[in-house]
Amino acid sequence: MPKPLELTSSQFQDGMPIPMAYTGEGEDHSPPLHWDNIPPGTRSLALIVEDPDAPDPAHPQRTFCHWVLYNLPPNAQSLPDGATPEVMPPGVLQGLNDFQRQEYGGPMPPVGSHRYFFRLYALDTVLPDLGRPSRAELREAMDGHILGEAQLMGTYQKIHHRRSH
Repeated sequence: MPKPLELTSSQFQDGMPIPMAYTGEGEDHSPPLHWDNIPPGTRSLALIVEDPDAPDPAHPQRTFCHWVLYNLPPNAQSLPDGATPEVMPPGVLQGLNDFQRQEYGGPMPPVGSHRYFFRLYALDTVLPDLGRPSRAELREAMDGHILGEAQLMGTYQKIHHRRSH
């Protein structure tokens, strides 16, 4: 039996806090990610980072998307700290997050400790250029093509709170 697809980061363990550098309170750049055990037949990978606890984990109302990446080549086994299009493997495309940007947008929850899911999908196809797809549009394009899925979950609670006037 093959090992399941696995996603890890050298900066935080599954279920543990995400360091401030990778949040809106820090440098707001993506953490380094590494994956192993790509399923046979994988032609591309996709990554979606989302927070299902928005805006308040006590009363979540929506899932907030922080990053949408697709067409990662299966032979690329990682993304570096602060991955930008300039350092990503050729062919990688980015969708639109809920900040209305294409790049990574780090955690900056308004209240409470939120969970951030980094979900990696192994696909049996290379997707066409979808323009700037939302998370939902990418999921629709991936439908029927997912060979494997891995997730890494980190938490974050805002440390610096602004005073309201």
